[in-house]
Amino acid sequence: MVWKKHDYDSIPGTYVFDGKTSHSAFRLNKLLFSFNKEENRQEFARDPAAYADKFGLSAAQKRALVTDDFLSLIRQGANIYYLAKLAVPRGFSVQDAGAAFQGITTEQFKANLEAKGEGLVEKLKKQGYWNG
Repeated sequence: MVWKKHDYDSIPGTYVFDGKTSHSAFRLNKLLFSFNKEENRQEFARDPAAYADKFGLSAAQKRALVTDDFLSLIRQGANIYYLAKLAVPRGFSVQDAGAAFQGITTEQFKANLEAKGEGLVEKLKKQGYWNG
């Protein structure tokens, strides 16, 4: 299959989930989606590597999966919503994952969120809500 190059392909730090990405990460996302079922989460918890082998992941995908390397999983095409099915049951918060994506600590990530939110309520009252 031939994939068209897009402008977003060269934006640093941007990992777009598009057709090309979803195609190459189909098995990874199928595994992540399987975590909708409790028995699958339990099987993964017992032996992550063996569970990954059932889905035929690449070596890089398997390594990122068993080491909880969320940024690598995103780079390799993990759907962010499916990735939450891995992170949350294993005790990781959304803030933990966000920090991992940025290469900072969870505390730094939370502080950044709070700093960005300073004055937001007043700004919304003044300018209105932007739905764009």
